[in-house]
Amino acid sequence: MAFRKLSMDELGRLTAEEMRDASKSPFVIVLDNVRSALNVGSVFRTADAFRAEAVYLCGITACPPNRDIEKTALGATDSVAWRQFSTTLEAVQELRAAGYRIHAVEQAVGSTMLDDFSPSLTEKHALVFGHEVFGVDDQVLASADTCLEIPQHGSKHSLNVSVSAGIVAWHFLTAFKSKTA
Repeated sequence: MAFRKLSMDELGRLTAEEMRDASKSPFVIVLDNVRSALNVGSVFRTADAFRAEAVYLCGITACPPNRDIEKTALGATDSVAWRQFSTTLEAVQELRAAGYRIHAVEQAVGSTMLDDFSPSLTEKHALVFGHEVFGVDDQVLASADTCLEIPQHGSKHSLNVSVSAGIVAWHFLTAFKSKTA
């Protein structure tokens, strides 16, 4: 078989306006003091790709408009809803009050390996990703319903936060799709 790249028209992508009105996956991505605006932009693109409900930007996390966010977001800040919070704990408390299950993504005692976790279809989920060096804030981690850990088999002890967001969002989306198929 000969392969050929698809044209933009063949991809059939939604416009930013159509994306805002489209049905969403039942999860919000929460960024806990993520210091790199480039990482934030990458997470926006991931949120767009997997139709996340929103991205919550907490603490020192950069917010649009921001040149470095736009470098990697490539317009996803226009298609994905976002909110800013002074602290991650404030965002998590609001999400919990709205019925979300809080999942911190962190290497921690008692964590559940992502490949052993199956999210509920009947619940909404908040996926919390932490600072590039310090991880998820200890208070936020203590308030989480679940701590999810991405299995890693190499010599490095962590993944880039935007890569982690992509892996976890993909896991949730495929779990939702397999349960509705």
